[in-house]
Amino acid sequence: MSHRLTRRLFVGLPAAGLATLLPSTLHGQPPAAAAPVDPGTDWLPRQDPALAKEVVGVSHGNLARLRELVERQPALARASVDWGFGDWETALGAAAHTGRREIAELLLANGAPPSLFSAAMLGQVDVVRALVAARPGVQGMLGPHGITLLAHARTGGADATAVVAYLEGIGGADVRTATQPLAPADRDGLVGRYRFGSGPRDVFDIDVERDQPGILRPGGDRRTLFHTGDLVFFPVGVPSVRIAFAREGGKVARLTVADPQVLVTATRI
Repeated sequence: MSHRLTRRLFVGLPAAGLATLLPSTLHGQPPAAAAPVDPGTDWLPRQDPALAKEVVGVSHGNLARLRELVERQPALARASVDWGFGDWETALGAAAHTGRREIAELLLANGAPPSLFSAAMLGQVDVVRALVAARPGVQGMLGPHGITLLAHARTGGADATAVVAYLEGIGGADVRTATQPLAPADRDGLVGRYRFGSGPRDVFDIDVERDQPGILRPGGDRRTLFHTGDLVFFPVGVPSVRIAFAREGGKVARLTVADPQVLVTATRI
């Protein structure tokens, strides 16, 4: 497995935005000493990945903190983060699926690109109609965490009733990825630690919360797993990824992660 794949999929660093020079000062901390830069490399300053992750996080509901961050660095309004395995979410996407109109308006005013999902939540029925007309079937596209377009519209409340009615009328805007039931014994049999490398964090932990299995790396973000059958799962928001468990001697012994080719195999310890 290449170093690049390891960093992209498993270290869990979110995507950065554009440039910032002293991001740590936004947290009330002294800036860290800048690492030396090789002038021969293709390099530009980037916004702090942790700050981009915070912006997306607070865009789910913390207007005051978001305003503080975006007023200091407007480019953060375009921040996005991969929560794991390719479950990408923008700051505006977070506001759209949680129905946070004020947050969405603040982000849009600071340069966040509008989307089909933000238009649905904001009740912009003419925009939604135009996009569906331009690309029939687009109403079936899933947003962050696998949330449907109709669900986004419903979070818009009374202001989005026209969008809800339109989407219900054309159909196909609330289709979720099919899943299969998972027997409790099979579910509990997945729980454990699986190693794929020699480093202290080169492990996956499989646990169960509210009867739903999940996967995480130490210090990372837990991702819920959804069963498609035969102990094969996809992580929340990314139905194209497959996490398959294999048994040996009647017990689960390893897992593989594929997207779509196998990227990593981890052995239970």
